[in-house]
Amino acid sequence: MFVDTNVLVRARFEAAPDHLLARRRMQEAGDTGEALRISRQVIREYLATVTRPQSWSPPVAMHAALAHIATLESAFELLEDGPAVTGMLKSLCRDVPFAGRQVHDANIVATMLAHGERRLMTFNSRDFRRYAARIELVVM
Repeated sequence: MFVDTNVLVRARFEAAPDHLLARRRMQEAGDTGEALRISRQVIREYLATVTRPQSWSPPVAMHAALAHIATLESAFELLEDGPAVTGMLKSLCRDVPFAGRQVHDANIVATMLAHGERRLMTFNSRDFRRYAARIELVVM
């Protein structure tokens, strides 16, 4: 199952909204033996999110954020971006209406599909509904 950035952030910070829910759902998924996956895009998004102020937290120092990234890289299967992902993204661009910032979500879906992953755990179901014929949303 692919884990979206918003789940990782909420699971990491006790003050984040739905912190306990995010932790519990990831633990339950891990307990089933299902592989939990992220991508380098998720790592970048995580760094961008935690190193800027949130309504529930001051920014995290970069050295602390990088230490947590090392933990994520060892705890999750890392799906690499490459030509297959780019090809899938181009296909999604032709087949599904989206533009602008939504390209980032489309790239997550393209990464998943290029690696044969069909399940996405996210708090952001609204932006991923357009891909419901291609992926299964595990909505928090």
